[in-house]
Formats: sequence, C-alpha cells, structure tokens
Amino acid sequence: MITVSDKAKEKVERLMSDAQLDETYRLRASVAGGGCSGLSYKLDFDNEVKPMDQEFEDKGVRVVVDMKSFLYLAGTQLDFSDGLNGKGFYFDNPNASRTCGCGESFSV
Repeated sequence: MITVSDKAKEKVERLMSDAQLDETYRLRASVAGGGCSGLSYKLDFDNEVKPMDQEFEDKGVRVVVDMKSFLYLAGTQLDFSDGLNGKGFYFDNPNASRTCGCGESFSV
C-alpha cells in the first residue's frame, strides 16, 4: 500500500481543484530510470486505470501505480513540504537503500 500524509492530501486536493479535475482522476505514482541514484519518482494525474495497475485509497486520495513501480513503492508514504527548504512532494520510501541529496531519486 502507498499512504498519503495530511499535507500531501491537502496539496493533491488543491491541485485537482485548480485544474478542475473530476472524481474520475487519480494520482498516478511511478518510478522511472534516471536521476542521481538510478531511479526517480514521477507523479501525474490520470483518469485511466490499466489492467495490471494497483489502486489504493488513503485519506480520500486515490493513488494508482503500475505493477513494476509498485515493486519499488510498496510501503511508501507520499508527503509534502512547503517550509523554508520546501521540497514539494517527496516519498518516504522504506525500500530505498540510497537517495540523492535532493531526494528525487533513489536506488534499492
């Protein structure tokens, strides 16, 4: 499962509202090759669920993940920071053995 912090929930809902996305849209989390540490995170809004996708709901936020990415993201929490060092969205990923300094890529 992928969980969502309260701050991430608020930001996702605000972004969906600003973009005028309806309830058919979900937050799609995925992993792609690249970044300083080898793998990087990607977030998008998507209104299509593919047959092999895994779908989760936490705090009213529906998250969809393709099966390959789910292997890297299982147990991860999506969070959001808007402080002085505001990172934006970031992942607290227990599967990552190493992350880069900016927190946008990882390796297992």
